[in-house]
Amino acid sequence: MKQAQLPSLERAGLDGWMVRLFDSIEENNLLWLTALAEECEAAFGDALIDLVPSYTTLLVVFDPLRISPCAARTQLIDILARLRPVEAGTSGTLHELPTWYDPHVGPDLQRVADLSGVSVESVVEAHSSREYRVFALGFAPGFAFMGLLDETLTCPRLDTPRQKVPAGSVAIAGQQTAAYPVVTPGGWNLIGRTPTRLFDRNREGFSLLRVGDRVRFVPVSRDEFESQGGDATPTEGESTR
Repeated sequence: MKQAQLPSLERAGLDGWMVRLFDSIEENNLLWLTALAEECEAAFGDALIDLVPSYTTLLVVFDPLRISPCAARTQLIDILARLRPVEAGTSGTLHELPTWYDPHVGPDLQRVADLSGVSVESVVEAHSSREYRVFALGFAPGFAFMGLLDETLTCPRLDTPRQKVPAGSVAIAGQQTAAYPVVTPGGWNLIGRTPTRLFDRNREGFSLLRVGDRVRFVPVSRDEFESQGGDATPTEGESTR
């Protein structure tokens, strides 16, 4: 873990430091980032305002009235000097998301199959056979960036994003997968839809998924999808490719 041994600290305004542990996306990155977040929570205490993780970095936001930027930097250097990754498989809730894989709600299924050089059935099997980690939340409320995809499914985003992607749409782009929690524009490849409500203002924390959680997409039939409250309305329009 060369990158984790030699991190960089980048100033992020008057009340934050960006800790960069890695330069590339790897599944084991999260073990180090989770450990770093836990150490920061313990060390900063009431002076900590927020922690914002990504695939390779952790943004540490602090209260400058409780701790100076210089002291915060020193604290982070001390944490990094003793940092060790958490053990794999010991953290994060496992979520199983029922998913209806079908062109009716996943209009890019065939596109992904063509780009990957496999059948639609193989796309579904490859996508649903993995357990994914939530690396970051962002873009839209409750939108979880998950990885890593089977290499055969790696494909670029759409040339022209859709103006309206239905909530629950399961999608892939690059090495990542996600499920859209709310109706929003989006340029990822849509391959299915889940009936699971991913963002709920009445839920504590709002988002079902948290950074570090594990996710499995479980194939279901249309009947099962609709019986669980899924909306089978087709995605409006087609992407421009």
